[in-house]
Amino acid sequence: MRTTHKNCDSLGRRLRGPQNRYVWFWAFVGPFAAGLALFTYVPLVWSVWLSFFDAHNTVTPTEFVGLDNYTEILSAPSFTSSLTTFAVFSLFIVPATYALSLALALMVHRLRFAQAFFRSVFFLPTACSYVVAAIIWKLSVFNGVRYGLANTVLGWFGGSDIAWLSTTSPPWYWLVIVTVRLWLQAGFYMVILLAGLQRIPATLYEAAAVDGARPGWQVFRHITFPQLRATSVAVVLLLVVNAFQAFDEFYNLLSTAGGYPPYARPPLVYLYYAALGQGQNLGLGSAGAAILALIIAVVTVIQARWFGLGRRED
Repeated sequence: MRTTHKNCDSLGRRLRGPQNRYVWFWAFVGPFAAGLALFTYVPLVWSVWLSFFDAHNTVTPTEFVGLDNYTEILSAPSFTSSLTTFAVFSLFIVPATYALSLALALMVHRLRFAQAFFRSVFFLPTACSYVVAAIIWKLSVFNGVRYGLANTVLGWFGGSDIAWLSTTSPPWYWLVIVTVRLWLQAGFYMVILLAGLQRIPATLYEAAAVDGARPGWQVFRHITFPQLRATSVAVVLLLVVNAFQAFDEFYNLLSTAGGYPPYARPPLVYLYYAALGQGQNLGLGSAGAAILALIIAVVTVIQARWFGLGRRED
């Protein structure tokens, strides 16, 4: 008995660590880890499990259907069309956001005064909700009547009013969707790129000046941009993943009392209506979510390998 008690005390001391550090670690991390497992990982596993069942109006189905949900959603024209919408959205938003964020980072980095002020100003829209920003864009900026900001500016130059969100030829709704996303996220990626700029040694610029490099484009092309390679790769990866997850701005900008229009429907909007629409086919929606997660993982890995993320630089 005495040996068992001694072993238990020894095990307890090892679990607590020196000066009870492990106890304090789990006291702070434990609730977060439990919440993450309960509200993130358990629903993810449950969704994958649900995708193999016929789950109409229930999250506890009993009829196993195998891969039927995956076959059905992959053969649905609306789902493949939503993937096309994502591709178009990515072609607009990824390079535009990167270019704008890099331009803002370069501008703030070169400031000699009030740098913190301008960094905060450009970062501030990141704190705004996507739902609130979409409503502001829809009701105040691109609301389609002559009192909207965009149409007011057009009127100054003699232009006619445009129904921005309902005009499909030309598709003006892309301008609304892309600009609200640019306004919301450019400041966040500006901060990341700004941190990358601040890590570039000043000696590189001094050596370039000694070698006769002209300040401006030449220095940016041969020194600044190559030194930002790792940061730029991380930013592009985050932009692509965020583009896959686009939902709030699309739904709140384009949906009306009559429902969502058939155009500009990204994958998450399609899955929302598939799982929570009239049929409430949660099995089909879960299958689509699993396919979308797999696509995101594959695209991220391909991008990381292509850009050499994590590769040791010479």
